[in-house]
Amino acid sequence: MDQSRRERFETVAPELIEPLRRFLARRTDPATAEDVLAETLLICWRRVADLPQEPLPWAYGVARNCLLNAERSARRQQRVAARIATVDPPAEAVPTAVEPDDDLAAALLALRPAEAELLRLWAWEQLTPTEIAAVLGITPNAASIRLHRAREKLKDQLRKIAVRSGHEGSREGRKP
Repeated sequence: MDQSRRERFETVAPELIEPLRRFLARRTDPATAEDVLAETLLICWRRVADLPQEPLPWAYGVARNCLLNAERSARRQQRVAARIATVDPPAEAVPTAVEPDDDLAAALLALRPAEAELLRLWAWEQLTPTEIAAVLGITPNAASIRLHRAREKLKDQLRKIAVRSGHEGSREGRKP
């Protein structure tokens, strides 16, 4: 490794980190900002010989391009996740001894696609929240919280369907 290259980067990097962090924090969420900052600094390291005398505007341009790449990647991931969420399991994967539950299917359709996918991963694939987190690229804590909320919303939807179907009724005011 060329010592002058390393010295140049070690001189420039501390001056870039905080301005780039603020630049990115104003444009995206904290996690993405930190990822893009790391990517930007990596590019600065690789191209340290190309750094101009005043490197901050150049680094802003690099950070902007890295952020655009991250946003494109996130959109692609969302599109793939949406496609996967709408795909039902193959017919041979569904146990044939179980009759389809129309109320459950209707309740799942009433949920947001992301919530329904969480429930499918949990119920169909029998994944734990930690495993679901790995599938969805979120933290295990976020997966647990989202799964809990999705289960509560599913319960509410099933209650609404049951009430509309006449499964529950009040016996108040009736004589025995």
